[in-house]
Amino acid sequence: MISSEFIKSKMRTVKKFSIAFAKWVFIACAVGVIGGIVGSLFHMAVNFATGFREGHSWTLYLMPLAGLFIIFSYRVCKVNEETGTNLIISSVRGNIKVPLLMAPLIFLGTVLTHLTGGSAGREGAALQLGGSIGAKAGELLKLDEKDSSLVIMCGMSAVFAALFGTPLTATFFAMEVISVGVIYYVGLVPCIASSLIAYKISLLAGLAPTKFNITGIPRLSLVSVTQIAALAALCAVISILLCMVMEFSHSRFQMYLPNTYLRIAVGGVAVIVLTLLVGTRDYNGAGVDVIVAALEKGKAHPEAFALKMLFTAITINTGFKGGEIVPTFFIGATFGCTAAGFLGLDPSFGAAIGLVALFCGVVNCPVASILLSYELFGGSGLVLFAVACGVSYMLSGYYGLYSSQKIMYSKTKPEYININAK
Repeated sequence: MISSEFIKSKMRTVKKFSIAFAKWVFIACAVGVIGGIVGSLFHMAVNFATGFREGHSWTLYLMPLAGLFIIFSYRVCKVNEETGTNLIISSVRGNIKVPLLMAPLIFLGTVLTHLTGGSAGREGAALQLGGSIGAKAGELLKLDEKDSSLVIMCGMSAVFAALFGTPLTATFFAMEVISVGVIYYVGLVPCIASSLIAYKISLLAGLAPTKFNITGIPRLSLVSVTQIAALAALCAVISILLCMVMEFSHSRFQMYLPNTYLRIAVGGVAVIVLTLLVGTRDYNGAGVDVIVAALEKGKAHPEAFALKMLFTAITINTGFKGGEIVPTFFIGATFGCTAAGFLGLDPSFGAAIGLVALFCGVVNCPVASILLSYELFGGSGLVLFAVACGVSYMLSGYYGLYSSQKIMYSKTKPEYININAK
């Protein structure tokens, strides 16, 4: 016979989990609402800045001036201009304070970067905006260190979902990117709740989710798997190259141009000169039109991936704001589109494989990458995308765009290593 004490013990357990569930759904929904509103406004602001720049080519020549203003705004607000996504990632693992002023500063800085033609994305701003919102929510709710880390992840998920319209990717990206090899499953309910709320708000704001129509998806076979694995291996090499270029350029700019005002002004001038030399504006801003052409039309210049890498390294590492993920999409899509022809793959499908595989290689998030392929391209060929993510993840080694990212477990054997991404 079941004792009353046993029943009481089970009831206490049910109560404990029910309270925790209700608590985190409430917090996540609140963060999702704020993140959705901020993310949607940010999306619209970047779209406006991009449209204005494309209609007024003279804005490119304001880039050095915009850079000086970005540094000045950080200095006036007493926030280190080097503060960025790495701080948000570190704050999830430890009791590191995230300044609330980071949110408006990264918002303004990213919009100015896009307005004047800097080669940058939006996800860096999304993670920083979301992290700042989450950190402030944790402070207001007087949460402890562990719970504060979780609410920061909710903020990251929310703004990422509102910006890209990819709630599943946003959820698992926030859970995976912190520590490679360890997924914070405790964040599943809170992160997916905040992502879905933010995503719904972005839809209500009239912002369409990011989706592409690709062609030439092959049937699953030994030949197609071999072709895709080969392309993914090449993307792993490009991902290592991109991480090395970003790290090398960052250290060299710091060394030779220690004055932050001079560094960002030189970076602005360099982007202007490079733009005039290449004779096209394809490499300014996010370059969405080039990504669309590679994915939906199977067209890309063979040198496009290398030029985008150069433009992005100069923009980000001289002090302009934004992120590296959308440029990574550009680099991966154009490289995959070009390399596909040599491997017997359709250029459109090759561009899609390149985009996802390169993303996986630089952020070390295979689950989020597989989900990204589903949300961007639909369910067709999902197994093939999973093959590409697996190959790129393993062969990209321990390189990553975020130096504060921890590689907890080896990629070659079940061994605890606990090192920072290179």
